[in-house]
Amino acid sequence: GWLKKAIGEISKLRGGIFGFIGGSSGQAYSLDSSRVDYAKARALYKNTDDDYKLGAGFAKPVINTTVAFMGVPNFRSEDDDAQRALDDFFGDSVSRMQQVHRDAIRDGDCFVWITREEEEDPDLYPEGGTRLIFNIIPPEQVKQINRNVLTGKPQEYILVSQHTWMDEKNEKKKATITQKISKERRLIEVEGDMPPDITAGEEPNPWGFIPIVHFKNEGDETEEFGTSDLEAIEPFMKAYHDVMLHAIQGSKMHSTPRLKLRLQDVAGFLANNFGVDDPAKFAQEGGTIDLDGHELLIFQDDEDASFIEVNSAIGAAGDLLKFLFYCIVDTSETPEFSFGVHTPSSLSSVQEQMPILIRRVARKREHFTEAWQDLARIVLAMTAKAEGRRFPTHATTILWDKIDPRDGKDVAQELLFV
Repeated sequence: GWLKKAIGEISKLRGGIFGFIGGSSGQAYSLDSSRVDYAKARALYKNTDDDYKLGAGFAKPVINTTVAFMGVPNFRSEDDDAQRALDDFFGDSVSRMQQVHRDAIRDGDCFVWITREEEEDPDLYPEGGTRLIFNIIPPEQVKQINRNVLTGKPQEYILVSQHTWMDEKNEKKKATITQKISKERRLIEVEGDMPPDITAGEEPNPWGFIPIVHFKNEGDETEEFGTSDLEAIEPFMKAYHDVMLHAIQGSKMHSTPRLKLRLQDVAGFLANNFGVDDPAKFAQEGGTIDLDGHELLIFQDDEDASFIEVNSAIGAAGDLLKFLFYCIVDTSETPEFSFGVHTPSSLSSVQEQMPILIRRVARKREHFTEAWQDLARIVLAMTAKAEGRRFPTHATTILWDKIDPRDGKDVAQELLFV
């Protein structure tokens, strides 16, 4: 019975996968819709999770090193008018573009929504008019993406957000806003109190397409959402925290040395050094020995005193901590010098590990190139429709700055001998 059931499940799986690729089985294509725990990923990045405090410090260098070397893309179009439109929009959005890379690599997903809005602050923008806005949607607000069952292309985005505000009577108000965005319409539904600047209802989509682009980190055809780069190293950060915590606790417990006395005549030792005439009475009354002011102690023959000291607990755990550190380095594909290791050992680390970092950055750039091209097409299409213009092409080439692993000295020597 269990064998037949297993064969049946395998057949269903094969039919779903190969049916999507070949288009002959008639079965709908389904994706793994599991998602990253966005709140936990951000807590690890900011090192605010108490269960990872001593190990999550590695999270920020893993993300920031990759983002810093990636930089932001440059957009090139064959048409001069299209090139000016791209420069005007993306030239003012460099910081947001870098944030897209950081959020996508850290959280696994980043959604960019391009809108065209009237300028509301004439004092800040005296040129007035309308302009395109670069909006980043928190990924947890994207509750569902309805896709074409055959092609997998998004057909509708469903956004759900919570809003709280204070009204004129200083009373707290709360509403849940649901937006359904497709190429035909934008439907806004409000549950709870009605916000003062929101109008519920349905309005047509003037663009004819969905102006939202999904930046999916480590994208896979079988998964609907991306993967955070922190997921792979999370177990090692947790283990590093636990080992370090136990080592520190042990160090606090054993860091104070204990006095060891080897005596032949206890009564004589107490009488000679602390003026105790009756040791039995002294013990019954809970007397204690205070060594302050007793720099000299008197002992008889064959008597001695020494301190009991425990080896450093951190030193005993050092090898394990070092092993976990290199597990984080290898798994995250991040050079060890990014974590601030000792300077004498970092020279060889830079020369040997920079090629690994360069390949990692190149792979990340290639993953995001298609999403940036889609975003550029959206910018050109919205600009053309809103301003009554027509660009011969919306195709855009994405260019990235070259990563040069050489330092200033190497470049100077090369120029000198060329």
